[in-house]
Amino acid sequence: MSVDFQASLFEGSRVGVGPLAGRVQRTELSRGAWVDLLPGWFEGADQVFEDLVARVPWRAEKRPMYDGVVDVPRLLHTYGTGDPLPHPALVEAREALSAHYAPELGEPFVTAGCCYYRDGRDSVAWHGDDLGRGRTVDTMVAIVSFGSPRKLQLRPVGGQLAVSHALGHGDLVVMGGSCQRTWEHAVPKTARPVGPRISVQFRPRNVF
Repeated sequence: MSVDFQASLFEGSRVGVGPLAGRVQRTELSRGAWVDLLPGWFEGADQVFEDLVARVPWRAEKRPMYDGVVDVPRLLHTYGTGDPLPHPALVEAREALSAHYAPELGEPFVTAGCCYYRDGRDSVAWHGDDLGRGRTVDTMVAIVSFGSPRKLQLRPVGGQLAVSHALGHGDLVVMGGSCQRTWEHAVPKTARPVGPRISVQFRPRNVF
């Protein structure tokens, strides 16, 4: 079941991101993995959400499963290295993230994968993003969320649910260290009435 997205009553006129230094909250996980969280990082998130719905060339995909082919339960689009992003605030965000995480990342964020969760039936299953680097090289993924809150769940590979964050409008989460190798993450389906959500995932190389 879905509901319409409810815009914030407290949005200002500025559209962009705030500072990162001294504000991100890090949670150390096991096996060298960590997660950073900064609620409300994006200012003007209502406008960004509306623009992304309209400007991103969303597409539906299918994938093989068992003996058939099923619909991927969300809409997608990927902006590769050098592709213009659909909103200038995303360029600002990518540059701010690249600068802040440069000592740990060692390279800039260069791609942006966009996912459109239309309602509670849309989801993403447990997975890790190794970005083609195999299971021995660490990487980093930064996600900005726009729209209605949805749970991002994390668990050790092969283990039980350990961490859950309800990512809301304009929130930032960064998964780093060994997180993409030794942990998995998911956005589960929900029977609750929820509005649409868009996530933008910044990654450091053009592999998806």
